[in-house]
Amino acid sequence: MMNADITGTTAAEIADSVRALRERGMLRPGDALPPVRELASLLGVNRNTAVSAYRQLAQAGLVISRGRGGTLIAGSGGVAQEGVADTVLHDVASGNPDARLIPDPTKALGRIVGRPVLYGEPVIDAELEQWTREWMLADLPRDDLQVCVTSGAVDAVERLLAQALMRDDAVALEDPCFLASIHTVRLGGYRAIPVPVDDEGMTVAGVRAALDAGVRAIISTPRAQNPTGVSLSPARAAALQDVLAEHPYVLIIEDDHFSLLSPHPYASLIGPQHRRYALVRSVSKFLGPDMCLALAGTDPVTAERLAMRLSPGTTWVSHLLQRLAHAQLTDADVRAQIAAAATHYAQRNATFTAALEQHGITTNSSDGLSLWVRLEVPARVAADKLMRQGWLARTGDEFRLDDAAPTSHHLRLTVHDLSDADAARLIGDLVAAQR
Repeated sequence: MMNADITGTTAAEIADSVRALRERGMLRPGDALPPVRELASLLGVNRNTAVSAYRQLAQAGLVISRGRGGTLIAGSGGVAQEGVADTVLHDVASGNPDARLIPDPTKALGRIVGRPVLYGEPVIDAELEQWTREWMLADLPRDDLQVCVTSGAVDAVERLLAQALMRDDAVALEDPCFLASIHTVRLGGYRAIPVPVDDEGMTVAGVRAALDAGVRAIISTPRAQNPTGVSLSPARAAALQDVLAEHPYVLIIEDDHFSLLSPHPYASLIGPQHRRYALVRSVSKFLGPDMCLALAGTDPVTAERLAMRLSPGTTWVSHLLQRLAHAQLTDADVRAQIAAAATHYAQRNATFTAALEQHGITTNSSDGLSLWVRLEVPARVAADKLMRQGWLARTGDEFRLDDAAPTSHHLRLTVHDLSDADAARLIGDLVAAQR
């Protein structure tokens, strides 16, 4: 009996035993582990010890908890990622910006050549730092705001969590949630606490419950939440600031990834007296994912801790890249192209949404690169039918935090770059998929 092969008297020993059985092929992907109470009785340990062992295995990605469905050995297949898929299907799952709308950096490249930057020099380009400070203070007027630069928003979130948290600390995440945030939290060994998202952003009840659960950090998307496309309303932001006022040292990370492209004003969870915060703005959506650069406005303590992880000569962000970003962001022609891209995304998504509504299919998306489409049938059923018609769609199941949650009825569709003919064909196939 496999249960008898699991050994150990501490959580670490039990986890190591399961890991060894998995590595030797004695436990295979999909195999069920014994229930916690049964394992505790078998090994003569406290139930909490068995719970801790399973939690360690889950954080390491070795097992998957299915709630009442039990704990299963995880497979070695890749996790869901954003981006273009290697497929012959028409990809409406990518979540990508339109490459045709990303400004050409050729002109700016000729303006950034200067003296080389050597070891020990400041890690942030002075001109970019000043521009960023003015940009962020316009939305987040904090006297203590410090500017940091990282290799993209995901890098920023990972470093911010690492400087503030220890393994097994709890982090509040939006549910459904951005794929990269899910992976960052799980791979970092933190516990994800789901907070429901409605048409106005994170719910007040959800944030209260997360705080009661002891979260030490909250990751929020103030605009164009991925995958739902909703933006935080001013009223909801004010209500959440009131709740968070009693928890000033909980780290608030706001991933404002759609900043310059969003038609919505910036609303924030970060209150005027909150002590630990970071407003992160990547340039990926409007200057291109390959820029791999994000700007962050943080409190001084967080900035100091981040600086220890962005030391000169080892982990700084290239000054050439920083100068290129600054040259483009301060160029009137480039800013006009960004504004035109914002209009394009909003109009194409609005047109598609209106056409869907004529067929009784709804979407609550108000912003972003993709649409969050509600269907009458399970999303996986609809995605299979769409695949037979030549479409690759992304189901809402991939964005949920609870593997045991009910089957999603949402598809996240990236449609802004479809021709009118292709958009009409996709709508027809969506209608047929519900029959």
